[in-house]
Amino acid sequence: MVKRTLGNSGIEVSALGLGCMSMTSAYGPAADKGEMIQLIRSAHDKGITFFDTAEAYGPFANEELVGKALEPIREQVVIATKFGFDIDPETGKRSPGTNSRPDHIKAAAEACLKRLRTDNIDLFYQHRVDPNVPIEEVAGAVKDLIAEGKVRHFGLSEAGIGTIRKAHAVQPVTALQSEYSLFWRGPEDDVLPVLEELGIGFVPFSPLGAGFLTGQIDENTKFDPSDFRNHVPRFSPEARKANMVLVHAVQAAAQRKCATPAQIALAWLLAQKPWIVPIPGTTKISRMEENLGAVDVQLTEVDLQQIEEATSKLSLEGTRLPDAMLKMTGI
Repeated sequence: MVKRTLGNSGIEVSALGLGCMSMTSAYGPAADKGEMIQLIRSAHDKGITFFDTAEAYGPFANEELVGKALEPIREQVVIATKFGFDIDPETGKRSPGTNSRPDHIKAAAEACLKRLRTDNIDLFYQHRVDPNVPIEEVAGAVKDLIAEGKVRHFGLSEAGIGTIRKAHAVQPVTALQSEYSLFWRGPEDDVLPVLEELGIGFVPFSPLGAGFLTGQIDENTKFDPSDFRNHVPRFSPEARKANMVLVHAVQAAAQRKCATPAQIALAWLLAQKPWIVPIPGTTKISRMEENLGAVDVQLTEVDLQQIEEATSKLSLEGTRLPDAMLKMTGI
């Protein structure tokens, strides 16, 4: 597996990571725990060393799954998890909104360590910016955890450039995790230039557009009632039908390169910057293996230009998240 370094941090990971959220939540009922442990270990066998989870996924169930799966190979992998929602570290009871008070961050870290069966968290992200706690205090709390050896690197998720700069001045930010794909190119306008300036790595989640870019979803697709896409404007049947023009463009590029649409979408992300590490998620070993094939897809300048011409000026319908969730991003 090709390796990449997240910004100036020196933390080296596989060029593609594995997002584990869908294994226990969000895209429907939780998958079989034994099968998911097998998937995670198979991913490592094939070269993936970067695994992403969060206390909020479950809550707790995803971290427990990832911790059990990676315990035998802990020293060979990089584990990223997240704090920041108002979740009781002991009971898992979730209250509305965020909670990044320093005492809560430290309590959350202790609980994460236990669930992940490890002595340290490689990359500890603030899941969403807390408008009630200055980011300098958040960065300071994580800086304390780093000094104690409980955390190795600090990350932010869906943060705006002002927050990134303020946090980075207190404790260097290793990586930003935010949505980025051919389906959502918002970070290109201001976020990517700031990350490059500061030497911060970028970890795109939903690099396949929550499955849309694979070509396996259309306006007739029925999602499980518990699937979060039922509540996303961009995944309404009308929006899916209108946005198929993007899928067709990706499929055309895939045909030219003898690849799959998913591989083209991931290869395009990898071609944007050498410090970008996408984390596609899946519950199927076959899809994980397909995604890994993206590393071998070499997009030339001509290929990239063709994709740009076919996709950049498309007017896609629907917002990428429900309004309530959008208000928690870019702060």
